[in-house]
Amino acid sequence: MSFAMERVLPYEVTWNDAHGDTVKDLAHAAVYEIANLFALVVFIIISASLLPEWSLWPSTLPIAVQFLLAIVIVDCTMTVVHYFSHRVDWLWRLHAVHHGVHRLYGFNGFIRHPLHQALDIVAGTLPLVLLGLPVDVAVLLGFTIAVQLIVQHSNVDYMLGPLQKILAIGPVHRLHHVNWAGEGDVNFGLFFTAWDRLLGTYQPPQARKPRTGDIGIQDCPHYPQVYAKQLVAPFDPDGFCPKDSARASEGRQIT
Repeated sequence: MSFAMERVLPYEVTWNDAHGDTVKDLAHAAVYEIANLFALVVFIIISASLLPEWSLWPSTLPIAVQFLLAIVIVDCTMTVVHYFSHRVDWLWRLHAVHHGVHRLYGFNGFIRHPLHQALDIVAGTLPLVLLGLPVDVAVLLGFTIAVQLIVQHSNVDYMLGPLQKILAIGPVHRLHHVNWAGEGDVNFGLFFTAWDRLLGTYQPPQARKPRTGDIGIQDCPHYPQVYAKQLVAPFDPDGFCPKDSARASEGRQIT
């Protein structure tokens, strides 16, 4: 549905055009889904064998309440990982793969280095595993995260009214990907803006809107657009992104 709406109601028409990134993005999506499926299998094995009787999870609550609780927890842990991925050099080198794009559309949600994805999976699921999250809630959560990543990065022109102050999608998340000097280091949340408000990194939609040429990494406008090159980019001794950019305390240029 989201991909169809990008054609019917695009936010930026040129973002629907291929930018020499189609093969790379499809590879990212395939690896992302395979890794998530593997993580789900591991989660089920752990839940079934290691934690069969011991659980702190409130499994007697309605599944809808359990699901919302899981969303809040995973949103918190993944937001924290995302936040530090813009501040710790080795994390940024991995995370830069996600930002080394020139347009925003649904597939951007799946573009990430496999090692950073593994970190996201561990950070997002480990607390839930230790709490004893039921498998059915875990499956629902995994599906919802995948959908949210598509919606969050989709090239659909929509406004949510008062909800855009709560939900981390659309106009709010686009500001996270801009390459404007001193901008972009905001709105790290996956589902909600609450954690950004606590971190002091929430920025509401503004008069200046991201358009063609406004997306990417300012210091690395020529970030590699080939999947294999993106896999090795974080380990390049010279680095495709200046090391100091990931730690700049003033006038940050990392998006």
